[in-house]
Amino acid sequence: MKVAIIHYWLVNFRGGEKVIEAFLEMFPQADIYTHVYDPKSMPETIKSKRIYTSYIQKLPFSKKMYRRYMPFMLRALSEFNLQDYDLVISSESGPAKGVVPNPNAYHICYCHSPMRYLWDMYHEYFRQSNFFVRFFMKRLIPDIRLWDIASANLVDCFIANSNYVAKRIRRYYNREAIVVNPPVEIDKFSSVERTPKDFYLFFGQHTGYKRADLAIEACINSGRKLMLAGAGLKKREVRRYQKAGIIILNGRVSSDEARELFASARALIFPGIEDFGIVPLEAQAAGCPVIAYRDGGALETVKENITGLFFNEQSPASLIEALDRFEAAEINGTFNDRAAFSDHVQQFSYEVFKEKISRVLAERKRI
Repeated sequence: MKVAIIHYWLVNFRGGEKVIEAFLEMFPQADIYTHVYDPKSMPETIKSKRIYTSYIQKLPFSKKMYRRYMPFMLRALSEFNLQDYDLVISSESGPAKGVVPNPNAYHICYCHSPMRYLWDMYHEYFRQSNFFVRFFMKRLIPDIRLWDIASANLVDCFIANSNYVAKRIRRYYNREAIVVNPPVEIDKFSSVERTPKDFYLFFGQHTGYKRADLAIEACINSGRKLMLAGAGLKKREVRRYQKAGIIILNGRVSSDEARELFASARALIFPGIEDFGIVPLEAQAAGCPVIAYRDGGALETVKENITGLFFNEQSPASLIEALDRFEAAEINGTFNDRAAFSDHVQQFSYEVFKEKISRVLAERKRI
């Protein structure tokens, strides 16, 4: 069976790329198609495969400005020749599902998220953009939305990474989706010894919807220590937060560094709304409790009062109240049962992911 995997872009190795890695374990013969490819950012498991890029790769500064070329990616997808493939797997978060397989091929779309800048987060992206970007967003986004809906008809089977994303697929594409959570490197994080210190951790890319501002304000107002780890902070933000007593670890954090952070943090603060959220599961695998906003993928990954707890409003006051509850529960030993953490996270392993994907294909007689 000839297999093609289409991924929106391969410029960073994050959750979406780890899903590609898992698909390659299942289908080592697969070819990869993508708009932009930066081999320096990819592990050998991906670099060793045949990788085909669209003409976006040749545009100026494509490895840095790839998101700006998104309107051109729609046409670029249709130019991928997939006529020889029996199984097509599109990995969707940016434009990927709009490819045209041969009539007898089976097309699965593994959807990390319908494109957020087209749909539920359009207004936030618009507000944060400069005048030049806003000008084109107003004129291009309506047509891109129509293309996004139409391209959903080219998919035989949608697989969502969470129930939260499945609801959005139903809302925007009027299609039902099977839920298969993305894989997490459980063993790598569960092997670390838990040695908690007196600080809370915010971990991840510093973009608006992740709401690092809530963690910062809540910890400053309540006199708690906070570490910010991850890329995306501007120099002026680093200086301002450091003056306020925040510990900064700015820049890309390796998985080994992340493991040590999870092992030593008092708890992970997860104040944004994520489609799924692999970071909370990595933290829980390391035995680190999670204090999360009660919405999005966190509802499917955090086991309340066992591996973490929730706060109900995206406000500093609500988060501070959750921190107070956490510390009271911490005194009572509520989150000390490492076995409970391990039992919970096993359902998100690579083995479980591959087993569920195989079951989906077998039920459709595609393997």
